[in-house]
Amino acid sequence: MDLLNALNELEELIENSGKIPFTKKVMVEEDHLLDLLDRIRTTMPEEIRQAKWIIQEREKVLNDSQKEAMRIMDDAQKQLERKADDSEVVRQAKIAAEEIIAKAEGIAREIRDGARGYADDILVNLQESLGKISGQIEQGRSELKTMK
Repeated sequence: MDLLNALNELEELIENSGKIPFTKKVMVEEDHLLDLLDRIRTTMPEEIRQAKWIIQEREKVLNDSQKEAMRIMDDAQKQLERKADDSEVVRQAKIAAEEIIAKAEGIAREIRDGARGYADDILVNLQESLGKISGQIEQGRSELKTMK
């Protein structure tokens, strides 16, 4: 920060220089003033280069930050879309699963009802057959009793 020091020295030179009475003018030692101006001129390009470099770095950081922010926003948007798609897929899958379960329960009910009907038919036939056999047994016993 040699530039600031030189400017401070210049200000001090002006403040400490002799004043012309009844005016706002001062008398400054010419050599000292020219020496400070030379120092300012030689120091200023370095300070300007540093300032430009700082501005460039700031711009680079801002650009990088902006790109990163855009990338994060894009990623978030894609993730949101994937979740929306996933939730839609899950919703559709649940609906399909509920339909399959309902259909399977209906088929199982029909199979149970059919099995009960078939078993009842078999039992009715068996009962009829047993009734006939029982009648034949009674008839055979009656005939045996009459033969004595």
